[in-house]
Amino acid sequence: MKAVPLIEHFETYLPFEAAEIKLIESKISRRKLKRREHIMTMGDVCRHYTFVVEGVLRLYAIDQYGKEHNILFAAENDWIADITSFHDTKPGASNIQAIEASEIIQIAQQDLYFLYTNIPKLDRIFKVIMEEKYVELQNRVFQNISSTAQQRYSYFYEKYPHLASRLPNTQIASYLGITPEFLSMIRKEMVQGKTKKQ
Repeated sequence: MKAVPLIEHFETYLPFEAAEIKLIESKISRRKLKRREHIMTMGDVCRHYTFVVEGVLRLYAIDQYGKEHNILFAAENDWIADITSFHDTKPGASNIQAIEASEIIQIAQQDLYFLYTNIPKLDRIFKVIMEEKYVELQNRVFQNISSTAQQRYSYFYEKYPHLASRLPNTQIASYLGITPEFLSMIRKEMVQGKTKKQ
């Protein structure tokens, strides 16, 4: 079934009947992305919620000086979307790009709303998923305004160890709001600190 990873993800919240799975499968699309391929660029309307089956995607913005700022990453069993654009059906201010060759499942807005109506438990599941994403972004904002660069990296490493080893320094540094060189220095200091403790 083309929706197996997605159904398994949903069923970590609530179980589904065979008819419900069939309906979900009729409303999704599955595709592969090349490394650096975009599924959304600034000015587009975000029309899908995207579930990552395999790979890593990033949501990022570009400031007036042309500098990229990573807002969030999504790897296997995670979701990504420009939620503001999706909700308001207006051009977004961000971009979504595959960092690695990736495989995704997408649900278009109108299909998602159809599924909400016809599978009420899916509505409940997405509310929880969006609450979890909101908590994640809220914690990120709090970290950015109250923590040192070292503390921000430590938090990132503890929360996303599966990403810390997969992403290049440039991507992590952009997410943390520091230079790649400073991130390399932080990593070196952390390794030296662990060595001294042993």
